[in-house]
Amino acid sequence: MIDTIAALANRMQPHDLIYDPLLEELGSLFSRMDGGYDDAARQAGFHCSGCDKNCCRSLFYHYTMVEYLYLLKGFSKLPTEAQKRIMARVKSPENETDRRPLCPANEKERCLLYPYRPMICRLHGIPHFLSRPDGTRVEGPGCDAYYRSTTGENRPLLDRTPFYREMAALEALIREKTGFSGKIKMTVAEMLAAHNSDHNRIL
Repeated sequence: MIDTIAALANRMQPHDLIYDPLLEELGSLFSRMDGGYDDAARQAGFHCSGCDKNCCRSLFYHYTMVEYLYLLKGFSKLPTEAQKRIMARVKSPENETDRRPLCPANEKERCLLYPYRPMICRLHGIPHFLSRPDGTRVEGPGCDAYYRSTTGENRPLLDRTPFYREMAALEALIREKTGFSGKIKMTVAEMLAAHNSDHNRIL
């Protein structure tokens, strides 16, 4: 079994495309997530147009191998100069004492990896609920901008349950295919840093 990102990268061959079918399924799942988010936002009259608490400054951790590979796939498609600029920000994040650094993929208020961004980057901001396998229901809040621009009468909860179930199924398949058994808890910056340090273009 493989239990570290570095060990996995060392085993995989450069430009290995055997994972593409599963990554295409993830792309389809992400499209449905985007649709669910857009529907809930539309019902609430919410439009995310940026705010003081930029989501790209949030400390988001990502926990799946399939999202890691999908992000790297998007990174590999960028022009070389864009890759270099992102990696420069990974190595030397902006130094602001009063705010967290921006995600290194953010350039001039635009995400260079937007089509390949992980799940939480897509779903954050809208109130939601999740039905656990044991039947319990867990609810989560929206962002501050959401509550400032909406009223209690028109705030639907986004059901994340089917999205999480599909993500879990894809993750099980990708781990079976790669032999990866370790735990993942990484920011986008950490994903890119780990990929770069291995000197191995996974996809």
